[in-house]
Amino acid sequence: MKHRQRYFSLLIWLTLTSLSAADFTASAPGKVVLGQQFQLVYTFTDENPSDFRISEQVEQSFDILMGPSTSRSSSISIVNGKRTSSSEYRYTFLLLPKKEGSFSIPPATAKIKKKEVSSNALTITVLPADKAASGQSSASSQSTSAQAQTLTEENLFLRVIPTKTRLYEQEAVTLTYKLYTRLEVAGAENYKFPEYKGFMMQEIESPQEVSWDMENYNGRNYRTAVLRQVVLFPQQSGTLEIDPCSIDLVVRIRTAGQRSRSFFDDFFDTYQDVRKTLTTKTLRLTVEPYPFPKPANFNPLTGSLKLSSQISATQVKADEGVTVKLTLSGSGNMKMLRTPELKFPADFDVYDPQVSNQFKTTAQGVSGTKTIEYLVIPRYAGTFEIPSACLSYFDLATKSYKTLCTEAFTLQVDRSENAGEAVVSGNYTAGRESVRQLGQDIRYLKTVPAVLQPKPVYVVAAVWYKWAFVLPLLLVVVLLLLYRKQLRANADAVRVRNRKANKVAVRRLKKASSYLKDRQRGAFYDEVLKALWGYTSDKLNIPLSDLTKDNIDVKLASAGVEESVRRDFMDILTSCEFERYAPGQGSQTMEDVYAQTLKTIDRMENTIKTSHV
Repeated sequence: MKHRQRYFSLLIWLTLTSLSAADFTASAPGKVVLGQQFQLVYTFTDENPSDFRISEQVEQSFDILMGPSTSRSSSISIVNGKRTSSSEYRYTFLLLPKKEGSFSIPPATAKIKKKEVSSNALTITVLPADKAASGQSSASSQSTSAQAQTLTEENLFLRVIPTKTRLYEQEAVTLTYKLYTRLEVAGAENYKFPEYKGFMMQEIESPQEVSWDMENYNGRNYRTAVLRQVVLFPQQSGTLEIDPCSIDLVVRIRTAGQRSRSFFDDFFDTYQDVRKTLTTKTLRLTVEPYPFPKPANFNPLTGSLKLSSQISATQVKADEGVTVKLTLSGSGNMKMLRTPELKFPADFDVYDPQVSNQFKTTAQGVSGTKTIEYLVIPRYAGTFEIPSACLSYFDLATKSYKTLCTEAFTLQVDRSENAGEAVVSGNYTAGRESVRQLGQDIRYLKTVPAVLQPKPVYVVAAVWYKWAFVLPLLLVVVLLLLYRKQLRANADAVRVRNRKANKVAVRRLKKASSYLKDRQRGAFYDEVLKALWGYTSDKLNIPLSDLTKDNIDVKLASAGVEESVRRDFMDILTSCEFERYAPGQGSQTMEDVYAQTLKTIDRMENTIKTSHV
């Protein structure tokens, strides 16, 4: 009985394998031009079908000029003495589009070994014909295509295409560098892309080989190729410029003879390789600042965000671990998203959180999930509350700030089995080990009067005798430590920059003062900006490339700088940037900006020195 079952199972498996061996696929160009013929091919592998039928939708959307024409090809391979053979049956239709648009071709059907199978569906986009060639006859078009080709800006150019030109700070914008050509491109080299100053850049992964597509642009059809796609996040407001991109191409151009052409001349055309450098235009993006005022717990993210939390258990015993997990999901500059601050009770042992990121960068921006896991261990019994964690971000859908908060958890901690007897006071529980020494500080009173005698003092036992040896040694050690400290201070570039930040800023402001006397507005405001950015970079130990208004404000606040000073600092930055992009339209004079800058740096210097003491 078992042998029959095995034989029957093997027979079913061989039957299904033989049926699935026949592969039925449909293929056609994804995009065609109106008036251009193309082929629709159905391919069968290893089996010749019967009752082959295509959908009526094909005849409704396209004119069938020919077909189906059938062909068969076979191949034999021998690997390690094992001979395998395969056959391929092709059914080809020659079609002509009837009108522009996007058309779906439903699956075709056929029968293979009395079983009905279906092909895959296709979508074909019909592009409009070229405006220049729309009124020409087919013979005229062929004559035009046979003529010598010219290398002009209309036949070959490079574009940078942004998804938007007006956006908010930290809002994602995707740039697509696309090549348009009506000529044959034989090679490309020397790609030079800009540095994207003022932006944080995330590159979208692209295939190693360039894939060509078709696109109708300004009434003409081009072969297009996407060279690069990047997602940018502006780090400051104002009008930001993106420098041009350039690329060197080798273009193969057909050159025809000067004599009168005949039918056979098309077979003897020559080609010439021409080098051409293409550049894009300078792109300007308008970045709007965040609305004022910002929430206290604002996280610099523009997009969409969700926040959730969960706890592994709400009732545990003392000395048992508890995991609290926060999950942030959404879209925006997720890689720069700060972790929400979660406060635990003081009696908990809190370990460093484990952060895991699952982000993906697409043409729509950066999206994904950030997970933060905290491991905490309560040491004492009682009822504890883990408060909620909140963060705010700028929501693009509503153009307003949104605040997300996690759920607050109540954790019941029971007495540990190894704690023994315990002393409980409110929410605090102390085990026996904490009170083991109680009672040993009480002594009985003596009733017999004591006899007091002076204690002899020897020179060796005198206090000054010991210090006579120790003090010189301590003095030498202190001097060595001070000397080493001075050496480390001079070797520490960060501390040296911190100490000299004010001097460097004053030197730059002196230079700005000379520009002020000469009434050189552009040079003056540039020098003031350099003084402010350089001072904060040196004083707060932040690289110039990472400086933004938001992280400067946070760092200055952590250094103890008052809010009014920080506000004056931001006002100076805004005024200088406004003067750079809209000269003569500011409300403050150069003298006011210079005086306010001196005053603000002086107040910041005193505050930061005091906070570092």
